Amino acid sequence: LKGAIMLLTASVVWGFAFVFQNKTIGYLDAFTVNALRCLIAATFLVPVLLIKAKIKKEKVIKENKAQKKDLLIAGVLCGLFLCLAMNIQQFGMILYPSDAAVSGRSGFITALYVVFVPIISLIFKQRLRITVIISVILATLGMFLLCFSKGFDKVYIGDLIVLISALGFALQIIVIDRYSDRVDGVKLSIIEFLICGFISLILMFIFEKPSYESISKVMVPILYLGIVSTGVGYTLQIIGQQYSKNPTLDSIIMSFEAVFAAIGGHLILSQHLSFIEIIGCIVMLVSIIIGQLNENPLIYLRKQKQ
Repeated sequence: LKGAIMLLTASVVWGFAFVFQNKTIGYLDAFTVNALRCLIAATFLVPVLLIKAKIKKEKVIKENKAQKKDLLIAGVLCGLFLCLAMNIQQFGMILYPSDAAVSGRSGFITALYVVFVPIISLIFKQRLRITVIISVILATLGMFLLCFSKGFDKVYIGDLIVLISALGFALQIIVIDRYSDRVDGVKLSIIEFLICGFISLILMFIFEKPSYESISKVMVPILYLGIVSTGVGYTLQIIGQQYSKNPTLDSIIMSFEAVFAAIGGHLILSQHLSFIEIIGCIVMLVSIIIGQLNENPLIYLRKQKQ
């Protein structure tokens, strides 16, 4: 329950992040946005780490050699996959035409990591319960109803680019699942953000020319993306996965970001939810409930009758 609450909270802040990412389009390019958000997130988490160590009365660096190695490997891998996913996602969003429903389409396609995660898990020979398989199918259906209520009339190049980012997010989820119980969540987040931030910063200087004026115009969205979406959201993901230890179920809960992206669009951009979109939200909620069941519900009901 504790892990599920943390992951659901992460999905809330990620959902609203799509609105703020949209606000940066036209002012900043992809590498600039992600360099700023990740370096701000790492800076935000350093005092958090120091305060945490002081409260617990322990050393900031307490890991032995093996633990340091795990922390470094996990941090570098997560940072590389996050860098790949974030920059490709932002780049894909920039490529959409002005009349496309960017938040809805990119929100749905990004959340397709809910499909990639179980596929990757099967490659690593991890068994999936029937309830989890049903949950993945329902979550995908719910996201489609939510994000494409007006139909899927054409495929944009942005759709294909964002789809690649979903694979990057799926790989990041898998890495966290493998290392989360062996490393400190806040430290893993800091290394992850520093790796992603510095790679994005180097690419920014090579390919982009951001100005102070353009950054200042979207400082509020950048601060939200850096502190709330990245610093808080991804740290909650790491700690939440430490409790859950089921990457497929975790991805289903986190895919609820598509619902909160729609809610954010309604509250901030005055985009009203249609009846079909509301049905999509309900289907996604049902998918999460079914995914939490430990066995086939039909078998469970049969046992109760006996």
